[in-house]
Amino acid sequence: MSLPATAHDVGLSHEARSFWSRYVFSTDHKVIGLQYMFTGMVMALIGGFMAYVFRMQLAFPDQVVPLYGLVTAREYNALVTNHGSIMIFWVAMPVLIAGLGNFLIPLMIGCDDMVFPRLNRLSYQIFFVSAVILLLSLAAPGGGFGGAWTAYPPLSASAQYNHTPWGAPLWLLAVALEFVAFLLGGINFTVTVMNARAPGMTAMRIPIVVWMIVIASLVFMASVGPLVAGAVMLLLDQVVGTRFYDPKAGGDPLLWQHLFWFFGHPEVYVVLLPATGVVAEIITVFARKKLFAYKTILGTSIATGIISFFVWAHHQFVAGIDPRMAHLFTITTLLISIPLAEMMFAFIATLYGGSIELATPMLWALAFIAEFLIGGVTGIFLGANATDIYFHDTYFVVAHFHYTFFPIAIIATFAAITYWFPKMFGRRLNETLGQWHFWGTIVSFNAIFIPLFLTGAAGQHRRIYSYESFPQLSTPWLNQLAVLATVALIVLLIFQVIFLANFFWSMRRGEPVGANPWNANTLEWSAPSPPPHGNFATMPTVYRGPYEYGVPDRELDYWPQHVPS
Repeated sequence: MSLPATAHDVGLSHEARSFWSRYVFSTDHKVIGLQYMFTGMVMALIGGFMAYVFRMQLAFPDQVVPLYGLVTAREYNALVTNHGSIMIFWVAMPVLIAGLGNFLIPLMIGCDDMVFPRLNRLSYQIFFVSAVILLLSLAAPGGGFGGAWTAYPPLSASAQYNHTPWGAPLWLLAVALEFVAFLLGGINFTVTVMNARAPGMTAMRIPIVVWMIVIASLVFMASVGPLVAGAVMLLLDQVVGTRFYDPKAGGDPLLWQHLFWFFGHPEVYVVLLPATGVVAEIITVFARKKLFAYKTILGTSIATGIISFFVWAHHQFVAGIDPRMAHLFTITTLLISIPLAEMMFAFIATLYGGSIELATPMLWALAFIAEFLIGGVTGIFLGANATDIYFHDTYFVVAHFHYTFFPIAIIATFAAITYWFPKMFGRRLNETLGQWHFWGTIVSFNAIFIPLFLTGAAGQHRRIYSYESFPQLSTPWLNQLAVLATVALIVLLIFQVIFLANFFWSMRRGEPVGANPWNANTLEWSAPSPPPHGNFATMPTVYRGPYEYGVPDRELDYWPQHVPS
């Protein structure tokens, strides 16, 4: 790469060195990316603790459980609702899209920062405010919102039903602000990739994870509008007393379901696509092979985003929709599995014949493929209207959902952190602790949710505070499976302590690394670790694709400034 201009030549200047300007009110894309990631990690701890509490309630109903007293039915509903909300909107989205997108996009396309750095800072500030409001809603008079993360009316539309005159509006306000933050971020990502690429960075030379983040941002921006309109009507129902969703006044609660799931199902792919991009980047490095079918993966990603707008009503098969429409949405649900299956086969083909190194990032990437395939296969049962009528709202749905979202929100996040940690902090995570954390997390995760497939198939419904009122659903073997899932959750949470210890210890004490410890080919690894403000000492010119391997020391031809004088 020829690098004619320095960061100072193109008008960049270093930020002030005070703590507040560097780490709190910074416009540096890397700092903002880390702010998103650290906020997402804190919210993950909160969401994980909520899961511990309500799983203990399900395993040991009407008993005092360790670390927490007996929860009421209202508290149980609030915990389940906010656990789902947090893990989707305040963990998966900020870490995988906003966090990684902010940190990686300028580095991977060869520019110094986002096109709109102040807008970037504002997006994080709005996101942070949304997280604070969400947590405050739990302490509001009347308790936190307990109408499930889908917020179906009438439970969500009136204090008469949800008993949370403040909690429900605050929850809705928090979600709305989070959407605003990601709309601003999506605009920034898209404009930056379209307009700020380094010379020679053609569309087919953009790393696949960058493409995935851009496609996800576009899908989010295209799908969120109807839900925002529906949320305004829901807020008016809650606060002003309008009755948009009250059938007694001519309203329609099913309207909310249509508006929500028109956004809600594309939202799955909004967080899935960046996760698959992370996996693609990692397997090419640790298999030492060029990414198989780059253009095919890109095409299937675009197709997935488009088809995701035509599958939403498979969430409403039991809502009384016309059976002919149910058949149509069954077909579209089956269709959307085709590009995703094609993508997984491309990843497997990349691995085939490779010189595979089972470092911790690679283990997480391989686990993502295996666990997500389980989620995809079990989703076929729920996408078919005949079987979904039986499985609807059972723990089978919960297990399926977690076999799709846990790989997306947790496994892909750990893959990304362990892979790009050296670039972020200039040090390497401890490999032994990383492997312990990996195996403890994967084994305990499967021990949680495989039993839930069985309890769901037996007819056990979710969102029930205690099954003692349903003797047919509270048999000894079902209770034992609930205890097994809860014990496995405790083990999973314990293993996250290993990760946190490894993370924060390695930030300060880990083995120092150079610019490219993994011998990767994408552009971010040509910048120092960690990258300075402005990213590159001299701005790069790109001449090859991101996954093209060359002969040893050929990189000296690419970055001539590295040749010893």
